[in-house]
Amino acid sequence: MLGWTDILGLVAGICTTVSVIPQIKKAWKTKKVDDISPFMFGILMLGVFLWVIYGITQNDVPIIATNGASLALNSFMFYLMVRFRKKK
Repeated sequence: MLGWTDILGLVAGICTTVSVIPQIKKAWKTKKVDDISPFMFGILMLGVFLWVIYGITQNDVPIIATNGASLALNSFMFYLMVRFRKKK
């Protein structure tokens, strides 16, 4: 059974995980990603990856699950950034 702190962690993780979905939809539809900083997005992905590792070391399922999903979505967004970035 999940305790209140597990539920809190899941809700917080879900909020941060789904926050990238509108950006993915916009990038997919418009094929425009030049306003997104690859450097900062890379730092975000590194941070999310480190949260996954931390969750594994702590055996914390909410952290592993939500940050794992976030890493997958952010990886897809990074792919879109590479695919649609205009060559300068």
